Amino acid sequence: MVTIADVAKRAGVSKMTVSRVINGSGYISQETRERVEKAIQELDYVPNSLARSLRFKRTRTIGLILTDITNPFFTTLARGVEDAASEHGFSVIFCNTDESAEEESRYVNVLTQKQVDGLLLVPTARTPESITFLENRNLPFVLLDRRVPDFRVDVVRCDSEQGAHDLVYHLLSLGHQRIAALGGSMHITSSTDRIAGYRRALREAGLEHEAHRAVFSSFTIEGGFSAANKALTMQPPPTALFAANNFIAIGAFRALREAGLRVPQDISLVSFDDLPMSVGFDPFLTIIEQPAYEMGHRATQLLLERLSQDGPGEPQDIILPVNLIVRVSSAPPAAG
Repeated sequence: MVTIADVAKRAGVSKMTVSRVINGSGYISQETRERVEKAIQELDYVPNSLARSLRFKRTRTIGLILTDITNPFFTTLARGVEDAASEHGFSVIFCNTDESAEEESRYVNVLTQKQVDGLLLVPTARTPESITFLENRNLPFVLLDRRVPDFRVDVVRCDSEQGAHDLVYHLLSLGHQRIAALGGSMHITSSTDRIAGYRRALREAGLEHEAHRAVFSSFTIEGGFSAANKALTMQPPPTALFAANNFIAIGAFRALREAGLRVPQDISLVSFDDLPMSVGFDPFLTIIEQPAYEMGHRATQLLLERLSQDGPGEPQDIILPVNLIVRVSSAPPAAG
């Protein structure tokens, strides 16, 4: 295997000079730099990044822990993270927890042992174990998409409460009064924030008594299927369903189809987040669009600012705006 000593011998310089060229440190004349770079190319020398990281206590890697990499929302978010990291010469290690607190804890430990420089985390629940672990080890981190109450830490998320309010207000403006909300877990803040937005819209319309139609489940297709079936048993039945994410919407759509209900002729269906074209939904859903790519990009930039000690003094709670897109899955309630 080619070593730094081989490069130094080929270029006619010291090993220290080769190291300075590789690390971009110290003064090196242009002529010497070109000789070293030519020797590196001719010998196909690959610098030992692990040895350098141990010396400078930096690996130029960050960890990204997601809860469901199969969801297009998180796939897009991850691309934003990867692009921002690449722009600054960092690599990303991706991990997926499937909403498991145990997997989250395991991955936090694994990434810490691998000496990542920082961590981006979509927490699985409100519980603070991972945050406490990271703070005790002085590892910079930023939370994505979800808050953890009672902790003042960096968070980049979207305005879930306002987005839910806007979706439900849209249904109310169409004439719906019996609106069921299909939430995720009550232990996840993005879910509880969306239910809070749903309840606020009902309260503003004088329909607080309809808030009992909120059903907590999970951010999965199975959870949406189960929650929708439960909502449909309520009497009188709802005229519209608000799904707290796109996978819940898929499950709800399947439940409606099995019940022989058409969207939107018999019942309206709206959702947070869009669906991939491969799902083949017809009609297309009325949705709240979240800037997932920007969320990942902004969170990574904030983390890198923390690593360079060039970030803001106080923990940041960055809330990105959302966008209501009205399509044909929402319509006035059917007569009767």
